Amino acid sequence: QVQVVESGGGLVQAGGSLRLSCVASGSIFRYNTMGWFRQAPGKQREFVAHISNDGYTNYADSVKGRFTITRDNAKNPVYLQMNSLIPEDTAVYYCVAFENNYWGRGTQVTVAS
Repeated sequence: QVQVVESGGGLVQAGGSLRLSCVASGSIFRYNTMGWFRQAPGKQREFVAHISNDGYTNYADSVKGRFTITRDNAKNPVYLQMNSLIPEDTAVYYCVAFENNYWGRGTQVTVAS
């Protein structure tokens, strides 16, 4: 059963932008902190950002000022707006419903220099 589905990855040049989207069932979305993690080949999975169900946000230092996480409680998406992308951002990005520990299958982001 797929509980969380993310999309929006792709290939971009350094300095470009992407917006990732994540969708979960209504109950999961409304009652969970939603977040993004990423994992590059050969590296540990790392935290990127999260947003609580009342809008509190937190970001990894590596993406502060470049990425923005938002959610729309009425329409059930959560977004990760990724600006000023650098090659170090290349990874598979995973959406997570925190309290339920539901993970998406990931979307690939590749940033070319």
